[in-house]
Amino acid sequence: MEMRVPAVVAGVRGGGCCHGGAKLADGEEGKDEQGVVKNWTMVQVVPVDDNASTVDEEEDNDDEEEAEEVPPYVMAVDDSSVDRAVITALLRRSKYRVTAVDSGKRALEILDSEPNVSMIITDYWMPEMTGYDLLKKVKESSELKQIPVVIMSSENVPTRISRCLEEGAEDFLLKPVRPADISRISTRMLQ
Repeated sequence: MEMRVPAVVAGVRGGGCCHGGAKLADGEEGKDEQGVVKNWTMVQVVPVDDNASTVDEEEDNDDEEEAEEVPPYVMAVDDSSVDRAVITALLRRSKYRVTAVDSGKRALEILDSEPNVSMIITDYWMPEMTGYDLLKKVKESSELKQIPVVIMSSENVPTRISRCLEEGAEDFLLKPVRPADISRISTRMLQ
């Protein structure tokens, strides 16, 4: 039985923040009191048991010795609940197991007890610990430094991008993250 939690709904004027690729479900289009057209994007978050497979399994009686392929395990770090829901949904659509957390501190706590993460995708600007600080801590750790880290930001600041790449980030994505971004980083790092 699948358990569902209440949907996270984000309203944006004219679809501005989602410009097509990151929209997961279109809601109703309407006008507010001032007559401004608003598009609503809805993301439904569905908890998934991390021990359960997120890939549809097909029974193959001809080749029982073939080992099941375990989907890569990605940690998504973002203080925005809407952005966490979007990146989680995009990754799960691409058949990845995902743990989403709201801070770099929480990410490090989980990585200490569960270092088998295939990739970390983190927002740049977060309170307490930025994505850049998280990147530095991961790359300084002998146990974690092999994990690819991808930084996301809604701001296109060349010096910030260069600094993250020089510190060891595998890639830098501009928000809103689109399915094509997930495909690109998957091809480069998880295959």
